[in-house]
Amino acid sequence: MAAPMSLLVEFGGGAELLFDGVKKHQVTLPCQPEPWDIRNLLKWIKQNLLKERPELFIQGDTVRPGILVLINDADWELMGELDYKLQDQDNVVFISTLHGG
Repeated sequence: MAAPMSLLVEFGGGAELLFDGVKKHQVTLPCQPEPWDIRNLLKWIKQNLLKERPELFIQGDTVRPGILVLINDADWELMGELDYKLQDQDNVVFISTLHGG
């Protein structure tokens, strides 16, 4: 069983508006049978942090196009995207690149 895990989850570029305007969230993920990955983290964020308009953040089981995801300051595309296995004390940042006009 995977131990509880502490992460810093950050939102920027306007994405924080979907989370009551809070940019930084220190979160503790509960124990679960399989290791935590980004796919599971997104479900957890949707259930526990997201306050409004989930369609602006989640599309299917991933983030919507236009949201940049960084894991410890590296593009998640280099880390395995949804399959990246989270480590204790990871820093996961979601930055919206979508801007109204």
